[in-house]
Amino acid sequence: MTAPLFSGRARRSVAALGAVSAGFLLLSACGEKPTPLATVTVGTSSVSAEASCHNDGKELSMDQVQECLTNLKNPKTVEYARGDTLRLGVEPEIVEDGKRWSAVLDGQPITEPSSNTYRSFPGADVFATGGQGEAPSSKKLAFLQIAEDGKPLAVWSFNLKLK
Repeated sequence: MTAPLFSGRARRSVAALGAVSAGFLLLSACGEKPTPLATVTVGTSSVSAEASCHNDGKELSMDQVQECLTNLKNPKTVEYARGDTLRLGVEPEIVEDGKRWSAVLDGQPITEPSSNTYRSFPGADVFATGGQGEAPSSKKLAFLQIAEDGKPLAVWSFNLKLK
């Protein structure tokens, strides 16, 4: 009887290492690296997403931006109650090299372009209608990355749902 060349534990370790290596190889073969994340936090609930519209660092046309803002692609949803603190954040990559970002609610900018990675709106009522009828049950929230020259580069999409 011969002794096994590798123990069971060693075989499992080698198999796991091979699977991880194959996974990295497949990811690198895709050619598309993930975009930085944008995050929306309300209370203790947070959702993060990659850009729903981007052109690998190249400018988006205004038509592309408008399409992204009106037809959100699989937006992450977070529930929002009137008076909650709305927190918006982006990874530092989004504001590197003179880039900025702005938040857009239902197609209307709600922030000035900023190079900060975090914005907070304590007690904001994003569902206020100004006395103009019943509040909608949800709103589209998007983050727009803006190049140093003011051209749009990427859009991150979210959905705020009224509690």
